Amino acid sequence: MRITLIVLGLWAGGLGVTAQAQGLARGAQDGAERGGNIAGPLGAAVGSAIGGAVGTANEILGIDRRERFRIYTRGERRPSFAHAGAVRVGTVLPEGGVVYYDVPPEFALKGYNYTIVNDLPVLVDPATRRIVEVID
Repeated sequence: MRITLIVLGLWAGGLGVTAQAQGLARGAQDGAERGGNIAGPLGAAVGSAIGGAVGTANEILGIDRRERFRIYTRGERRPSFAHAGAVRVGTVLPEGGVVYYDVPPEFALKGYNYTIVNDLPVLVDPATRRIVEVID
Protein backbone atom coordinates (compact mmCIF):
# COMPACT_ATOMS: atom_id res chain seq x y z
CA MET A 1 0.00 0.00 0.00
CA ARG A 2 2.80 2.40 0.87
CA ILE A 3 4.53 1.91 -2.51
CA THR A 4 1.20 2.58 -4.24
CA LEU A 5 0.86 5.91 -2.45
CA ILE A 6 4.43 6.84 -3.32
CA VAL A 7 3.84 5.96 -6.97
CA LEU A 8 0.61 7.96 -7.02
CA GLY A 9 2.31 10.99 -5.50
CA LEU A 10 5.28 10.93 -7.85
CA TRP A 11 3.09 10.30 -10.87
CA ALA A 12 0.64 13.08 -10.00
CA GLY A 13 3.54 15.47 -9.52
CA GLY A 14 4.64 14.87 -13.10
CA LEU A 15 1.23 15.56 -14.64
CA GLY A 16 2.03 19.20 -15.30
CA VAL A 17 4.85 18.36 -17.69
CA THR A 18 3.02 15.67 -19.62
CA ALA A 19 2.76 16.33 -23.35
CA GLN A 20 -0.69 16.91 -24.81
CA ALA A 21 -2.51 13.61 -24.37
CA GLN A 22 -4.67 12.07 -27.04
CA GLY A 23 -7.45 10.61 -24.93
CA LEU A 24 -7.68 7.58 -22.73
CA ALA A 25 -5.26 5.34 -24.61
CA ARG A 26 -2.49 7.92 -24.61
CA GLY A 27 -3.08 8.76 -20.95
CA ALA A 28 -2.98 5.10 -19.99
CA GLN A 29 0.20 4.56 -22.01
CA ASP A 30 1.96 7.56 -20.46
CA GLY A 31 0.81 6.57 -16.96
CA ALA A 32 2.02 3.00 -17.36
CA GLU A 33 5.41 4.18 -18.58
CA ARG A 34 5.86 6.69 -15.74
CA GLY A 35 4.65 4.26 -13.09
CA GLY A 36 6.84 1.47 -14.47
CA ASN A 37 9.90 3.70 -14.39
CA ILE A 38 9.24 4.67 -10.80
CA ALA A 39 8.05 1.43 -9.20
CA GLY A 40 8.20 -1.46 -11.69
CA PRO A 41 5.19 -3.60 -12.66
CA LEU A 42 2.97 -2.46 -9.80
CA GLY A 43 3.68 1.16 -10.64
CA ALA A 44 2.89 0.50 -14.30
CA ALA A 45 -0.51 -0.97 -13.42
CA VAL A 46 -1.41 1.92 -11.11
CA GLY A 47 -0.09 4.54 -13.53
CA SER A 48 -2.02 3.04 -16.43
CA ALA A 49 -5.30 3.16 -14.52
CA ILE A 50 -4.81 6.75 -13.39
CA GLY A 51 -3.49 7.90 -16.76
CA GLY A 52 -6.51 6.41 -18.52
CA ALA A 53 -8.82 8.22 -16.14
CA VAL A 54 -7.23 11.65 -16.61
CA GLY A 55 -5.88 11.31 -20.13
CA THR A 56 -8.54 13.43 -21.77
CA ALA A 57 -8.00 16.29 -19.31
CA ASN A 58 -4.94 17.42 -21.29
CA GLU A 59 -6.73 17.86 -24.61
CA ILE A 60 -6.95 21.43 -25.80
CA LEU A 61 -10.45 21.23 -27.28
CA GLY A 62 -11.91 18.93 -24.65
CA ILE A 63 -14.66 16.44 -25.20
CA ASP A 64 -17.48 18.98 -25.42
CA ARG A 65 -16.04 20.95 -28.38
CA ARG A 66 -14.16 18.16 -30.16
CA GLU A 67 -17.04 16.76 -32.23
CA ARG A 68 -18.29 20.26 -33.12
CA PHE A 69 -14.80 21.19 -34.33
CA ARG A 70 -14.56 17.99 -36.40
CA ILE A 71 -17.93 18.78 -38.02
CA TYR A 72 -16.84 22.38 -38.64
CA THR A 73 -13.60 21.35 -40.38
CA ARG A 74 -15.37 18.81 -42.59
CA GLY A 75 -17.92 21.44 -43.59
CA GLU A 76 -15.14 23.82 -44.64
CA ARG A 77 -13.82 21.23 -47.15
CA ARG A 78 -10.22 22.40 -46.84
CA PRO A 79 -7.60 20.58 -48.92
CA SER A 80 -5.53 17.98 -47.09
CA PHE A 81 -1.74 18.23 -46.88
CA ALA A 82 -0.05 14.88 -47.61
CA HIS A 83 2.53 14.18 -44.92
CA ALA A 84 4.79 11.12 -45.17
CA GLY A 85 5.40 10.86 -41.42
CA ALA A 86 3.10 10.12 -38.54
CA VAL A 87 0.34 12.59 -37.74
CA ARG A 88 0.56 12.94 -33.96
CA VAL A 89 1.04 15.49 -31.23
CA GLY A 90 4.55 16.90 -31.39
CA THR A 91 5.05 16.48 -35.14
CA VAL A 92 6.49 19.64 -36.69
CA LEU A 93 5.02 20.38 -40.09
CA PRO A 94 7.28 21.65 -42.89
CA GLU A 95 7.66 25.34 -43.65
CA GLY A 96 6.29 25.23 -47.18
CA GLY A 97 3.19 23.68 -48.67
CA VAL A 98 0.97 23.67 -45.59
CA VAL A 99 -1.92 26.13 -45.44
CA TYR A 100 -3.03 27.16 -41.94
CA TYR A 101 -6.48 28.48 -41.11
CA ASP A 102 -7.83 30.59 -38.27
CA VAL A 103 -9.87 28.79 -35.64
CA PRO A 104 -13.31 30.43 -35.34
CA PRO A 105 -13.79 32.44 -32.12
CA GLU A 106 -16.63 30.13 -30.98
CA PHE A 107 -14.03 27.47 -30.12
CA ALA A 108 -12.03 29.83 -27.87
CA LEU A 109 -8.62 28.62 -29.07
CA LYS A 110 -6.76 31.89 -29.36
CA GLY A 111 -3.17 31.37 -30.40
CA TYR A 112 -3.77 28.22 -32.47
CA ASN A 113 -4.42 27.54 -36.14
CA TYR A 114 -5.71 24.42 -37.78
CA THR A 115 -4.98 22.55 -40.96
CA ILE A 116 -5.82 19.19 -42.49
CA VAL A 117 -3.03 16.62 -42.62
CA ASN A 118 -3.61 13.21 -44.22
CA ASP A 119 -7.36 13.93 -44.02
CA LEU A 120 -7.21 14.60 -40.26
CA PRO A 121 -7.88 18.03 -38.79
CA VAL A 122 -5.06 19.11 -36.48
CA LEU A 123 -4.51 22.08 -34.19
CA VAL A 124 -1.13 23.72 -34.70
CA ASP A 125 0.97 26.19 -32.76
CA PRO A 126 1.67 28.73 -35.53
CA ALA A 127 4.96 29.89 -33.99
CA THR A 128 6.52 26.42 -34.14
CA ARG A 129 4.31 24.62 -36.74
CA ARG A 130 4.04 21.85 -34.12
CA ILE A 131 0.85 19.77 -33.95
CA VAL A 132 -0.70 20.22 -30.51
CA GLU A 133 -3.84 18.13 -31.02
CA VAL A 134 -5.08 15.63 -33.61
CA ILE A 135 -8.85 15.57 -34.05
CA ASP A 136 -9.39 11.91 -34.92
